[in-house]
Amino acid sequence: MTDIYTCGSQASIVGPEEWFTGTVRIDPLFPVNEPARASGGSVTFEPGARTAWHTHPLGQTLIVTAGSGYVQTWGEPARQIRPGDVVWIPPFEKHWHGASATTFMTHIAIQEAQDGKAVEWLEKVTDEQYGEK
Repeated sequence: MTDIYTCGSQASIVGPEEWFTGTVRIDPLFPVNEPARASGGSVTFEPGARTAWHTHPLGQTLIVTAGSGYVQTWGEPARQIRPGDVVWIPPFEKHWHGASATTFMTHIAIQEAQDGKAVEWLEKVTDEQYGEK
């Protein structure tokens, strides 16, 4: 049977402090529905908020829907992202993403789980790393 996840049927959650710096709201969009492995959520970062460094076993797609932010892969400079941009992050690529220092950013994040795990959280992005743009 077809599932419809109606708007507002899943409660927003605050981004956990161990995975994020700053104020982050996560709005679940859809869970993993086996045999599929993909799940998705809308994530809103207040100015200066960002993820910790992390990887995904099968990669991640980000679709920026509002605001302005950055995505950075380990060892490379941060790149600005804006509404309409679609970002593909390959499997196991260490990266972070979040809002600019002065503007919020919202993106839809889609990732697949492998053996029940969709993300490996690592160390937090330091203020110095965040400011290196």
